[in-house]
Amino acid sequence: MKKILLILALTITALPAQNNLTSAQKEADFRYLASLFSTYYAPADWKKQQFGVDIYNIKSWVDRVNASQSDLDFYEICLEYVSQLNDTHDTYLLDSDFNARLGFGVDLYDDTLLIDTLDRTLLPARDYPFAIGDQLVSIDGVDAKKVLDSLTKYVPQGNVRANRRQTAQRLTNRAQTRFPHVVDLPDKSVIVIRRQSGADETYTIPWIRTGTPLTVGPVLSPHAVRKPRVLTEPTEPDYMKPLRELQFSGVTDRDLDAVNGYGSRNPIFIAGLPSTFTRRLGSATADFFYSGTFKFFELTIGYIRIPNYAPPSSATALRQFELEIAFMNANTDGLIIDEMRNTGGSLCFGEDVASRLIPYSFQATGFQTKPFWSRVIGFYNSMIAAKSANASPEIVAQYELLFTELLAASQEGRLTKPVPLCTSSLTRDVVRDSTGTPIAYAKPIMVITDEFSTSTADSFAGMMQESGRALMYGWRTNGAGGNNTTFDTGVYSEATTGMTLALQTRKTLAINPAFPSSNLIENTGVLPDIQADYMTKDNLLRSGAGFIDGFLQQMAAYIRSKK
Repeated sequence: MKKILLILALTITALPAQNNLTSAQKEADFRYLASLFSTYYAPADWKKQQFGVDIYNIKSWVDRVNASQSDLDFYEICLEYVSQLNDTHDTYLLDSDFNARLGFGVDLYDDTLLIDTLDRTLLPARDYPFAIGDQLVSIDGVDAKKVLDSLTKYVPQGNVRANRRQTAQRLTNRAQTRFPHVVDLPDKSVIVIRRQSGADETYTIPWIRTGTPLTVGPVLSPHAVRKPRVLTEPTEPDYMKPLRELQFSGVTDRDLDAVNGYGSRNPIFIAGLPSTFTRRLGSATADFFYSGTFKFFELTIGYIRIPNYAPPSSATALRQFELEIAFMNANTDGLIIDEMRNTGGSLCFGEDVASRLIPYSFQATGFQTKPFWSRVIGFYNSMIAAKSANASPEIVAQYELLFTELLAASQEGRLTKPVPLCTSSLTRDVVRDSTGTPIAYAKPIMVITDEFSTSTADSFAGMMQESGRALMYGWRTNGAGGNNTTFDTGVYSEATTGMTLALQTRKTLAINPAFPSSNLIENTGVLPDIQADYMTKDNLLRSGAGFIDGFLQQMAAYIRSKK
C-alpha cells in the first residue's frame, strides 16, 4: 500500500506546475486572432489614422506571446491587442463563468468614484454602514483612481469617458471573461470609504466568488470552431441570414450590465420623476418601452424610453410604439425620446423607430462594409436563392445592390461605398397607415443621449439630428459606429472576439473637436445640441431630479419656439 501511495505521489509531483498551452499553440492562436482582424476588420485605416494602431504589424506582439509564461498571461496579450483599437464592438472574451465581486458598485460622478449600487444581502448595514453617495478611496492601500487607470484596457469603448465609467464598475465586480487574472485576487480586500461627512472608514470585505476558474492547457487536439452569431427569425428562409447578420449592431455581453441601468426598461432617474408624470407603459411584462406624460406649466410633454433596439419581437414592439405615437400625437405638445444607457441591437429596428418619428423623407445611416470574399459569395448565393424563391422585389433589390457594390469593392481593394442595410435605398420614405395617412409624430421632439447610447443608438441619434427632426440633449453618444459579429479566435485557447465589420456613415461631416472632420460615427459619436451631464453627485443623490428639471425646461422652451 505504501508503495502504491509513493508511486502516486511521484506521479503527481511529476506533473507540470501549470497546465499551459505550448508556445507553438499560443503563437498559432495569436496569429489566427490577428488574421481575423486583417481579413474582416473594417475600421483598420481609421484606427491607424486616429490612434496610430497598425493591426498588421504583429512582430512585437508575437515576441510577447512567445515570452509569456502562462495561459493567463497569453490571454492578457491577446486582450491588449484587441483593446488598443478603442472600439466598443471589439472584445476578447474568455470562455469562463468565474466572477468575483465585493457587493457594491461605483461609478464616476463629478469625476469622483461614488457608490451607486449596494447589495445589502452581502453587506448588511450593521457591519458595513456606508451608503449610496459615499466615495471609494482605495483598494488594498492603492488609490482607487490608480487602480482604475490600470484596468482600462479590459473594457475598451469608443470614447474615453465611457471607457473610464465601464472600468469603474470593474473595481468591485470582475468577470474572468474579461479579466484573465481575476483568480489571483486576495480572499479579502481592505477598502477605504470616505463618508459624506468627510470621515474615512476602513473595511475588510471578502470577494464573493462564483463559477469555475478557467483551465485550458494542455490541448492535444483542435476544438470545433463556433460560428458567428446571426440574428435570424426562425420562420425566415436561409437566404435572409447574410442580411440579418449585417443588420445587427449590439453590445450584449452580460458582464457589461454592471453599469447601473444599462439596457434597463426603467429610466435611470425613475425615482426622481415628479408627481406631474403619469405613466402609460412600463408596468406590464409585455411592455418593451417605458412611457408617460409630464404636465409642465401649460404644456403636456410625452416621454418614451427605448432601453435597446433588440426587442424579443420587432414587429410586436414596433406596433406598441406606433400606438404610443398615435396617443402622443393626439395628447401632447412635444415628445422626449430617452435612449440613455441603450445597449443597441437591430439597426433596422432603430431605423424603423426613426421613421415613426420623422414625418418626411430622410437619409438613413449608411454602412461601409469590408468586402471579404466569403461575404461577397454569401450575398451572391443569397441573391440567387431569393430570386429562385420569388422573394419580394425589395429583398431582391437589396441583395442586388449589396452584391454589386461588394464585388466592386473587393476587386478594387477598398471598403464599399456607404450602402443601406435595411432597404434598397438610403432614402427612407414617409410611413403611412392603410388609409395613406402619415403615422409619424408631427410635433417637436427631443432626444436624450449619453456616452452609453451605443451602436444602433448611435445611428438613431445621427439620423434624428441629421434630418433636423430633434433637439439633441445630454452627452455625446458612445461612438460604437459599426456593426459587429463574433468569431472563435483559435482552436486551442477557446476564446472569442467581437469585431466591427462595417462602419456607420452620416450624410454630413460629424462634428467632434477631438477628431478630424469625418462622416464616420465610430469614436466620434453624435454630439448633442445642448450638453447636460447626468453624472453628478446631485443627480445620484436626488435620482436625477435636477437632470429631469433641466430637460423639461429646455423642452418647454423648444416647444414654445416652434409655435
